[in-house]
Amino acid sequence: METYATALLFAIPFFILLLIIEMAYGHFVKDQKYTVLDTVSSISSGLTNIIKDSLGIVLVLISYPYLLEHLAITNIKPTWLTWVIGFVAIDFAGYWNHRLSHKVNFFWNQHVIHHSSEKFNLACALRQSISNLLGYFPFLLLPAALLGVPNKIIAILAPIQLFAQFWYHTQHIGKMGWLEYIIVTPSQHRVHHAINPEYIDKNLGQVFSIWDRMFGTFQEELPDIPPQYGILKPARTWNPIRINFQHLWRLFLDAWRTKNIWDKIRIWFMPTGWRPNDVKDKYPVEIITDVYGFERYSTPTSRAFNGYLIFQLIMSLILLLFMFGNFGNLTTGELILYGGIVFVGVYGYTSLMDGDPFALWIEVLRGVLGCMLIFSTGNWFGMNAYFPMGKTLILFYFLTTMVGGIYFSSSLKKKSILL
Repeated sequence: METYATALLFAIPFFILLLIIEMAYGHFVKDQKYTVLDTVSSISSGLTNIIKDSLGIVLVLISYPYLLEHLAITNIKPTWLTWVIGFVAIDFAGYWNHRLSHKVNFFWNQHVIHHSSEKFNLACALRQSISNLLGYFPFLLLPAALLGVPNKIIAILAPIQLFAQFWYHTQHIGKMGWLEYIIVTPSQHRVHHAINPEYIDKNLGQVFSIWDRMFGTFQEELPDIPPQYGILKPARTWNPIRINFQHLWRLFLDAWRTKNIWDKIRIWFMPTGWRPNDVKDKYPVEIITDVYGFERYSTPTSRAFNGYLIFQLIMSLILLLFMFGNFGNLTTGELILYGGIVFVGVYGYTSLMDGDPFALWIEVLRGVLGCMLIFSTGNWFGMNAYFPMGKTLILFYFLTTMVGGIYFSSSLKKKSILL
């Protein structure tokens, strides 16, 4: 996990740089503006995902080394060809995992966060899951295990294959000629994120587009059908932690409420969106039927509040980068506490974005607890050794959180009433 944290220490600034470039290009050249609330929500989702992954919070059903040890029919030497085979095997597994996530009710919960933004840009690429708590992916790497691809190669290539999926979440790149037949392009992925009936559940490839063409899930972006983004059951919240478990909660409720025993069991494995007949009419859920005319989610904001949210996001990034830079020096308990503090922070300020009345208490409580932690230890997880003013900066952050929580929960409530 420390290796993954170190990789993120370099990857995060690179992703942020690309985000800034896309923002500037969209603003000055294309007149396409990022919205602060959606962008903060998207990046905050990415923060929670990398915390969860760096801490290894997952129930591993079976490991790749186990499959390799027991199923390999050959031992191939780590040549350049082995690396190619490993990458193709990971991407092939990624296609089927992605397809499973779109087609099965239970698995959709681990992917819904990625599609939840009603925008399509590099920020939405960072909407990654924290609800993927079952480690079954090695099952899909069976071809690599049979061929004897070493675990070290898989471990190095897996994050590279993941990071390679970032760049094509943009509306600023058109079709790319012959490359459309080889790799997943922005045009293809715009189709994938669209909720238009013509586009839904298409283009499930991650790096190579050949899988979609082979298995019947490919769809061109059509000039007369502009993609409309989001999910058919809209999230109606900026809080990425809530979005991660919305679908799962609905499944639990439907399984509990239905009178049919068979439906209680099969609901988890039915196609995404399926609900028992005796609950879907009694307990209706909002579903978008007009993809061009539905009301996009929005909440009251102001320049001051936007600035406050950007401050919260920057401070969360600083906290996270310090955590990854100091990963090897922190105990497991300290890492869990640290990650938990950032998690609660994301939950707090994104709930404030929603106008949730409980956001006030979350922000005040985390501000108080953060200050208490600093005063009781005289430090912030060893930050003083690197930055003499670090403790003061973090203390200012928590004090600002308390004041901001009180002020904006009141001012935004008044603005909402006026609207």
